[in-house]
Amino acid sequence: MRRRSSVKALICGMALILFLCVPGVAQTFRGTILGNVTDNTAAVVPGADVSVKNTDTGLVRTTTTDSVGNFTIPELPIGMYELTVQLSGFQKVVVSGIKVEIASERRVDVTLRPAGTSETITVEAAVPLVSTTEDTLGGIIESARVDALPVNGRDFTKLLVLVPGASGAPDGASDSPGSFGLFSINGNRGRSNNYMLDGTDMNDGYRNLPSINEGGVFGTPATILPIEAVAEVGVLSHFEAEYGRSAGSVVNIVTKSGTNKVHGSAYEYIRNDALDARNYFNAATDPKSHFRNNQFGFDMGGPFVKDRTFWYMSYEGQRETVGLNSVARVPDPREIAALGGATNPVIKGILARNPWPAPNRQVPLFDPSPNVFLTTMASNRVDSMIAKIDHSFNKSNILTGRYYFGDSDQSFPLAILAGNLIPGFNTITPTRVQLISLSFVSVLSTTKVNETRFGYNRFFETFSPEDSSFDPRTIGLNNGVTSSRDFGLPFIRIRNDPQLGSSIASIGSTLSVPRGRIDTNWHFMDNFSWHLPKHHVKLGFELRRTFINGYFDAGYRGRLDFASLADFLQGNLSGGRIARGDSQRGTFQNSYAWYLQDSFQVRRNLTFNYGLRWDYYGVIGEERDRLSNLDLKKGLVLVGTGGLDSLYGRDLNNFSPRLAVAWDIRGKGKTVLRAG
Repeated sequence: MRRRSSVKALICGMALILFLCVPGVAQTFRGTILGNVTDNTAAVVPGADVSVKNTDTGLVRTTTTDSVGNFTIPELPIGMYELTVQLSGFQKVVVSGIKVEIASERRVDVTLRPAGTSETITVEAAVPLVSTTEDTLGGIIESARVDALPVNGRDFTKLLVLVPGASGAPDGASDSPGSFGLFSINGNRGRSNNYMLDGTDMNDGYRNLPSINEGGVFGTPATILPIEAVAEVGVLSHFEAEYGRSAGSVVNIVTKSGTNKVHGSAYEYIRNDALDARNYFNAATDPKSHFRNNQFGFDMGGPFVKDRTFWYMSYEGQRETVGLNSVARVPDPREIAALGGATNPVIKGILARNPWPAPNRQVPLFDPSPNVFLTTMASNRVDSMIAKIDHSFNKSNILTGRYYFGDSDQSFPLAILAGNLIPGFNTITPTRVQLISLSFVSVLSTTKVNETRFGYNRFFETFSPEDSSFDPRTIGLNNGVTSSRDFGLPFIRIRNDPQLGSSIASIGSTLSVPRGRIDTNWHFMDNFSWHLPKHHVKLGFELRRTFINGYFDAGYRGRLDFASLADFLQGNLSGGRIARGDSQRGTFQNSYAWYLQDSFQVRRNLTFNYGLRWDYYGVIGEERDRLSNLDLKKGLVLVGTGGLDSLYGRDLNNFSPRLAVAWDIRGKGKTVLRAG
């Protein structure tokens, strides 16, 4: 009891401190310019006016150096900047070519000289070779690399392995089919990453994979994030207290924005079997495998109002058709006739639908050899779009809004759990993904900046049999299904026919469909930055609410087993199964986080970073209490009954302390010792 009370007291105290100090969580998708100003005698210069200007958008932010000559300007949109430092009695110094990158600090130290014949000194910023103020690991993938590197399928997740410590996730080989783009950072699981788009949630709450570019059927991305729209991708690990949620990395993606100049591009990429060599296993005696893939799109951005309001939009589409070739053994009409034809009325109804293709290979009757060469068509249609608006108030406060819309329709054979290649029984998967992000940066003073962010993420996807419009009751097959959601022919197997010496190709879609879900994720965060002499303090709050409304009617259409073709024609079952019940569930989880961190510059070349984060991952609930748990005395007990108030107990002990040091040994930014 004493330990529990102390934990509660610590949580309450921490929350009170944060709320009194205008709370916020960062997980920033912007950057920081900081530095130190001295004179030509190496004495610190307090009270100097410092301003930075984005050379593309005209955004201006100002501050003054503190009592020890330090300045910090946080929450700057990524891009190129020009820094100006001036003070009465000294020459004005302008430093150009400062590149601000995602979630990083750019240090620019300036030396002022007494006023003389020259009014202004202009210098070009040196490209930093190492980070001198933090120990965050990972890397940044810039727009130039994104544009220049050939990426199969134009899938951004394939770029993530380019940073140090990242590799293809070893668990991806054995993971659930349909998962796509898994990567591992420093040995963590492929599902232990936190994906953010423009600073807000981009995670599928069900699979914990990126909701954009997540696999639909057979591992093909269901939607696409247009690579042309990507400005930078930061993959961060070993991060500070402002970052949390996942044990692996934070994948921080920033989309492009408009500038004072109109810019854009258009493109199309073509892949065609006419340009491809024949597959080694696709014999020359058989038709060549069909393949068509077209990816096309455009992006464009510019100003609504110069130096103030900017727009940007990007579209990418994909049209793909693939022929999957195979051979199979199907019933020959002559074999059916030799066995006396169908005597069961339900089987007559099934045969009337022509479920098997006609044999196109000549083999003797009742011979086990494959008698049909199949070409089953798979298709993929994807349309993805991003629209973004940035507006500056007084050239400093920034409002950013972004909307992403992705829609696709896929049709693939095989799917999951031993489907087949017989045409007409593909798995159909429509997917729609929508993400909204709003961010407002408020410059409260030269030393205080607050940012508020809101995100909404909706992922909709269903998997259905291609013949889902067929009601088996119309041919007298009553499998107990009354919901149109579960329509379609049962999965029918004729196994190891003794007369053939082999099995006949199954008909009906895989038993794993239908299934589907709608994931909605609400994300709110607020962060506050305060620059004090030698200190840069950040503190914040984060709220996530995830709701998943899904169903999984696995086996609801049923499976029918027959020992031979003759038994099938007579309707004599050898086995089978069918599932029943209500698989619909609406689960939810509310999660909260607070953090407090400080970057303490002990000396010009020595920085300590320390902080504390507390996360609470709410207990998963169901909207109608349709979850249950096992009580060793009472057996299976529904949540909300039998004294079971929740699925499991709350965990309030997720405290994450951080401590790191960065020592620029010679103060020249070339040799830095970092530890954490």
